[in-house]
Amino acid sequence: MPRPRKRDYETLRRELIDAGGRLLADEGPAALSTRRVAQETGTSTTAVYSLFGDKAGLVREMFLEGFDRLTAAFAAAPRTDDPVADLRALGDAYRANARANPHLYELMFGRPVPEFRPDAEVGERIRPTFDALIAACARCVASGDFADADPDDIAQQLNAMAHGLSSLELRGALGTEQEANAHWARAFASLFKGLA
Repeated sequence: MPRPRKRDYETLRRELIDAGGRLLADEGPAALSTRRVAQETGTSTTAVYSLFGDKAGLVREMFLEGFDRLTAAFAAAPRTDDPVADLRALGDAYRANARANPHLYELMFGRPVPEFRPDAEVGERIRPTFDALIAACARCVASGDFADADPDDIAQQLNAMAHGLSSLELRGALGTEQEANAHWARAFASLFKGLA
């Protein structure tokens, strides 16, 4: 049997991560096993062990993949001469990423696998997502669009608001898509008005 090319490993890695995320989101932590993840992707447990080491390694990579996708979403957000519009675009990117990856979202921001705790190395790897938000807030302060305040504090407020809205939306608590859009728009408008 020929050895898979590198891109085949990357495809399999992503499929295993997504399968693990779906099992965790749909059936809870008890369903998340290397055997079930392998079955969901039509591969062997050997592939899971080869790519992730063990179940703990799989969970760690699922967590990191969620943040890698968020980092990519932030990087794709427009950067213009309007720092407030750019900050709003990061909010939109956050929301879009949560909606595209609901199976990883709870693992990123909750504790569905109680034994998993991000270590210092993981913390360093996910830090750029929050740093991007702080930098965008700093631009709004420097431009005078927001009152002179600590960009880190503003980023914490925005992060909390976006997380709350995303969590509610993923659970269907914001109503239809049109209603959810209105909730997001009002929340950002109110917060930005207060920050100004």
